[in-house]
Amino acid sequence: MTTQITFAIDFHVHSDDSYDGHEPIELILEHAADIGLDSVVITDHDEIDESRRAADLAPDYGLIGIPGVEVSTQHGHLLAIGVETRPDAGQPFMETVETVRELGGVAIVPHPFQRSRHGVRKGTIEDADAIETYNSMVFTGYRNRRARTFAERRDYPQIGASDAHYLPNVGKAYTEVVVTPDTATPTKADIDGAHLVEAILEGRTQIRGKRTPIHKSAVQYGKGAVRKTAYMFTSRAPLLPTVPASMDGST
Repeated sequence: MTTQITFAIDFHVHSDDSYDGHEPIELILEHAADIGLDSVVITDHDEIDESRRAADLAPDYGLIGIPGVEVSTQHGHLLAIGVETRPDAGQPFMETVETVRELGGVAIVPHPFQRSRHGVRKGTIEDADAIETYNSMVFTGYRNRRARTFAERRDYPQIGASDAHYLPNVGKAYTEVVVTPDTATPTKADIDGAHLVEAILEGRTQIRGKRTPIHKSAVQYGKGAVRKTAYMFTSRAPLLPTVPASMDGST
C-alpha cells in the first residue's frame, strides 16, 4: 500500500519586502505554524531576498522552506515557486514560464484574468504548471469559478492561496498537497520542497479555506493603491526619495 502524506501550504503570501506588504517574515512564519500550516511561500513582488531568508528560517518554526517570487511579466503576474533566483521582470509571459522551469521551479498563474490585479489574459496562457483557481482576496466567487473552469478544461493542476498582505489573512485559503514518498515509513521531516513541487506537477492537490472578508480585502486593496500612487509620484520627482523603496525592483 502506497503511503501518502498531506501538507497544508499557502503558496501566495507577501511580506514587507513587497511594496504593498506589511509583515516581517518572522511573524508570518510564526503565524503559519500557529494555525497549522506545513509551509508558507513568501512571494513578494519582483523581490526574492526575504523569501529565500524565510525558506532558510522555516525549519526553526517546524515548517518546510520553499522560496518563491511573484514576477511582473509583460502580460501580468506569475508565481515562481521553488526558485532560488528571481526571473527578470518585464519579460514576455511564456518566456518567463520557461525561465521558471529552467530554474527548477513551478510556474503558477495567480488570479488569472483579473486585469485590475495584473492577472494574465486567457489567450496569453499557452502553457503553465498550475493555475491559482482559488484566491481568497477576490470580492466575489466569479473570478475563482472562471479560473477553475479554465484549469479543468485544460487539465491544469489547481492551487488555492490567501494572497495575504496582512498577517491575519495568511492561510485563509491554502492547498493540501499529497506526497507519496519512496521510503517505507516516511515522516513529514523526510519531505522537502522538491517532493512538493513534484506533487503539484502531478496534480495531487486539494484546495481548502475560504474568502477573506470583503471589508478586509477592501482595506488591503485600498492601502496597496495608495502605496502604488505614492511610488508613481515620488519615483518621478528627482529630489524626493522613492516611497515605498521596495517598489524600485518592480515594473
